[in-house]
Amino acid sequence: MSDLRTPRAKVRGLGAAREGTGHFIAQRVTAIAMVPLGLALIAAILSQLGAGYLSFRAFMGNPLISVGFLLLIFTGSYHMRLGMQVVIEDYVHSEGLKVLALLGNTFFAIVIAAVAGFSVLKLGLGG
Repeated sequence: MSDLRTPRAKVRGLGAAREGTGHFIAQRVTAIAMVPLGLALIAAILSQLGAGYLSFRAFMGNPLISVGFLLLIFTGSYHMRLGMQVVIEDYVHSEGLKVLALLGNTFFAIVIAAVAGFSVLKLGLGG
Protein backbone atom coordinates (compact mmCIF):
# COMPACT_ATOMS: atom_id res chain seq x y z
CA MET A 1 0.00 0.00 0.00
CA SER A 2 1.44 3.37 -0.95
CA ASP A 3 1.55 6.36 1.36
CA LEU A 4 -0.55 9.20 -0.05
CA ARG A 5 1.02 11.90 2.11
CA THR A 6 3.30 14.50 0.59
CA PRO A 7 7.01 14.41 1.48
CA ARG A 8 6.49 17.52 3.64
CA ALA A 9 3.67 15.85 5.59
CA LYS A 10 5.86 12.79 6.14
CA VAL A 11 8.64 14.95 7.59
CA ARG A 12 6.27 16.91 9.81
CA GLY A 13 4.60 13.71 11.00
CA LEU A 14 1.09 15.07 10.75
CA GLY A 15 -1.91 12.83 10.21
CA ALA A 16 -5.03 13.52 8.19
CA ALA A 17 -6.47 15.94 10.73
CA ARG A 18 -3.08 17.64 11.21
CA GLU A 19 -3.44 17.69 14.98
CA GLY A 20 -3.44 14.08 16.16
CA THR A 21 0.05 14.12 17.61
CA GLY A 22 -0.56 17.31 19.59
CA HIS A 23 -3.84 15.93 20.88
CA PHE A 24 -2.15 12.66 21.91
CA ILE A 25 0.65 14.51 23.72
CA ALA A 26 -1.77 16.88 25.48
CA GLN A 27 -3.79 13.94 26.77
CA ARG A 28 -0.68 12.20 28.12
CA VAL A 29 0.74 15.38 29.69
CA THR A 30 -2.52 16.16 31.48
CA ALA A 31 -2.76 12.57 32.72
CA ILE A 32 0.79 12.69 34.08
CA ALA A 33 0.19 16.10 35.70
CA MET A 34 -2.93 14.85 37.48
CA VAL A 35 -1.11 11.99 39.22
CA PRO A 36 1.04 14.06 41.65
CA LEU A 37 -1.65 16.73 41.97
CA GLY A 38 -4.31 14.16 42.79
CA LEU A 39 -2.16 12.21 45.25
CA ALA A 40 -1.03 15.35 47.06
CA LEU A 41 -4.54 16.71 47.34
CA ILE A 42 -5.98 13.38 48.47
CA ALA A 43 -3.35 13.34 51.24
CA ALA A 44 -4.23 16.93 52.11
CA ILE A 45 -7.95 16.13 52.31
CA LEU A 46 -7.30 13.04 54.41
CA SER A 47 -5.37 15.23 56.86
CA GLN A 48 -8.58 17.23 57.33
CA LEU A 49 -10.87 14.32 58.19
CA GLY A 50 -12.82 15.19 61.30
CA ALA A 51 -12.07 18.91 61.02
CA GLY A 52 -14.91 21.35 61.30
CA TYR A 53 -16.15 23.65 58.58
CA LEU A 54 -14.23 26.69 59.83
CA SER A 55 -11.05 24.67 60.13
CA PHE A 56 -11.45 23.37 56.59
CA ARG A 57 -12.08 26.88 55.28
CA ALA A 58 -8.87 28.02 56.95
CA PHE A 59 -7.10 25.04 55.38
CA MET A 60 -8.43 26.01 51.95
CA GLY A 61 -7.19 29.54 52.58
CA ASN A 62 -3.63 28.25 52.17
CA PRO A 63 -2.63 29.42 48.67
CA LEU A 64 -0.69 26.22 47.99
CA ILE A 65 -3.78 24.10 48.66
CA SER A 66 -6.18 26.33 46.71
CA VAL A 67 -3.88 26.65 43.71
CA GLY A 68 -3.30 22.88 43.77
CA PHE A 69 -7.04 22.25 43.67
CA LEU A 70 -7.48 24.78 40.86
CA LEU A 71 -4.69 23.16 38.84
CA LEU A 72 -6.26 19.73 39.34
CA ILE A 73 -9.71 21.02 38.36
CA PHE A 74 -8.56 22.78 35.20
CA THR A 75 -6.19 19.99 34.17
CA GLY A 76 -8.86 17.36 34.81
CA SER A 77 -11.50 19.28 32.88
CA TYR A 78 -9.20 19.73 29.90
CA HIS A 79 -8.20 16.06 30.03
CA MET A 80 -11.88 15.06 30.18
CA ARG A 81 -12.69 17.26 27.18
CA LEU A 82 -9.83 15.74 25.16
CA GLY A 83 -10.89 12.19 25.98
CA MET A 84 -14.54 12.76 25.15
CA GLN A 85 -13.55 14.50 21.92
CA VAL A 86 -11.80 11.31 20.77
CA VAL A 87 -14.87 9.23 21.62
CA ILE A 88 -17.19 11.64 19.81
CA GLU A 89 -14.98 11.83 16.72
CA ASP A 90 -14.66 8.04 16.57
CA TYR A 91 -18.26 6.99 17.21
CA VAL A 92 -20.56 9.82 16.08
CA HIS A 93 -20.88 9.52 12.32
CA SER A 94 -23.37 12.26 11.46
CA GLU A 95 -21.41 15.48 10.84
CA GLY A 96 -24.13 17.74 12.26
CA LEU A 97 -24.54 15.66 15.39
CA LYS A 98 -20.76 15.42 15.74
CA VAL A 99 -20.38 19.21 15.68
CA LEU A 100 -23.17 19.60 18.26
CA ALA A 101 -21.65 16.93 20.49
CA LEU A 102 -18.18 18.54 20.29
CA LEU A 103 -19.67 21.95 21.15
CA GLY A 104 -21.61 20.42 24.04
CA ASN A 105 -18.48 18.64 25.24
CA THR A 106 -16.48 21.87 25.26
CA PHE A 107 -19.19 23.86 27.03
CA PHE A 108 -19.70 21.08 29.58
CA ALA A 109 -15.99 21.03 30.43
CA ILE A 110 -15.95 24.83 30.77
CA VAL A 111 -19.00 24.84 33.05
CA ILE A 112 -17.61 22.07 35.27
CA ALA A 113 -14.25 23.85 35.57
CA ALA A 114 -15.92 27.20 36.27
CA VAL A 115 -18.27 25.88 38.97
CA ALA A 116 -15.58 23.82 40.69
CA GLY A 117 -13.04 26.67 40.40
CA PHE A 118 -15.53 29.14 41.84
CA SER A 119 -16.18 26.81 44.77
CA VAL A 120 -12.47 26.52 45.55
CA LEU A 121 -12.00 30.29 45.28
CA LYS A 122 -15.03 30.95 47.49
CA LEU A 123 -13.67 28.62 50.18
CA GLY A 124 -10.09 29.79 49.78
CA LEU A 125 -10.88 33.49 49.88
CA GLY A 126 -13.26 33.11 52.82
CA GLY A 127 -16.46 33.99 50.99
